[in-house]
Amino acid sequence: MKKQQGIPKDFDFESFSKEAVDRLRQGEDLNGKDGILTPLIKQILESALEAELSDHLSDNDKPASNRRNGYNRKQVKSTGGKFELSTPRDREGSFEPALVKKRQTILGTSLESKIIGLYSLGMSYKDIRDHVAEMYGFDMSQGMLSQITDKILPEIQEWQCRPLKPLYAFVWMDAIRYRVREDGNVVNRAVYTIIGIDPEGRKDLLGIYLSENEGAKFWLQVLNDLNMRGVKDILIASIDNLSGFKDAIEAIFPKTEVQLCIVHQIRNSLKYIVWKDSRDFLIDLKAVYKANTKRQAEENLEILDKNWGKKYPVVIRSWRNNWDALSQYFKYPPDIRRVVYTTNTIEGFHRQLRKVTKTKGAFASENALLKLIYLASMRIVENWKAPPGGWRSSMQQLNILFDDRITKYQNDTV
Repeated sequence: MKKQQGIPKDFDFESFSKEAVDRLRQGEDLNGKDGILTPLIKQILESALEAELSDHLSDNDKPASNRRNGYNRKQVKSTGGKFELSTPRDREGSFEPALVKKRQTILGTSLESKIIGLYSLGMSYKDIRDHVAEMYGFDMSQGMLSQITDKILPEIQEWQCRPLKPLYAFVWMDAIRYRVREDGNVVNRAVYTIIGIDPEGRKDLLGIYLSENEGAKFWLQVLNDLNMRGVKDILIASIDNLSGFKDAIEAIFPKTEVQLCIVHQIRNSLKYIVWKDSRDFLIDLKAVYKANTKRQAEENLEILDKNWGKKYPVVIRSWRNNWDALSQYFKYPPDIRRVVYTTNTIEGFHRQLRKVTKTKGAFASENALLKLIYLASMRIVENWKAPPGGWRSSMQQLNILFDDRITKYQNDTV
């Protein structure tokens, strides 16, 4: 049977219209607290629920003895305001409304979408609760808000398991740290993030992972996950100098050329340089990493050693020990060097995350952290539509450097 729709016949639309126009002229809002349209929304919903029950009782599969049995009343919340809704019931209790379910107290997806949107901007539950109270005239508990934002957890899980491209030209990997409450204590959590650029120049956030601390063993799990989701090769990976990180990459992607971040190395070096020496030391150091060729860079590294090696042996030894991975970028043309010699791409992404999470002292749980990081990340990724500038030139050079590996996967799709 076709369900009844629209406004019930006994609804005094003429009186409602006159009152609505008068209130609108007085500057009152259509929606929200005491909204002009709230009575109309209530009437339409109750009429639709009556139609649903009529359909239910007229179903030939239902016993003829079943009939109407009064109403349940509950306070419901919507962008149209808060109001009492009368839901009809049947004697057998077999009626399950589809429009407004038995335990549902928030109507539609519009309000939930607004709440999730506010949460994605870094607003606390208290701020969201205050905003909802001001805009729509009703209170929502923190538990209710948490339940609403929890609805994105299945979406996150699906996103985390989605298939990936078989080949990425560049990949940046790094972790960002947060504090989370656990069993009455505040603990540290590392959020592992991976950004890749495919051969078409499209940038993508490949994954977000949570762990207690950043370490090569967990990175190995992350890399295995990327591999299981379809990544078969990475041309160049840019990482920081975490112990064992390079070995973890080579264990899963043995052909990947690993470039240690020059900026990280410089920062680590400056921790050991006294302030009065820092300016002169940086002048000599810049001659190393800004050299035009690897040979020139190594000659300048000898000069750096001669000038500072006795005073700062730990710093010079670090550059020498890591030189093979630090100097990979010298083999590439200038366009590619600028892309890979630092992890600035992923650090810029982390700075954007920090803008959203900066007001959070400690997250209530790992799920609370994951929800906000995911939502904030999706906002950032929306702006990654076009390939980076000069990509065509870079790809031509990559085709020369890695021709066989790019050709192998260029026709593969996921």
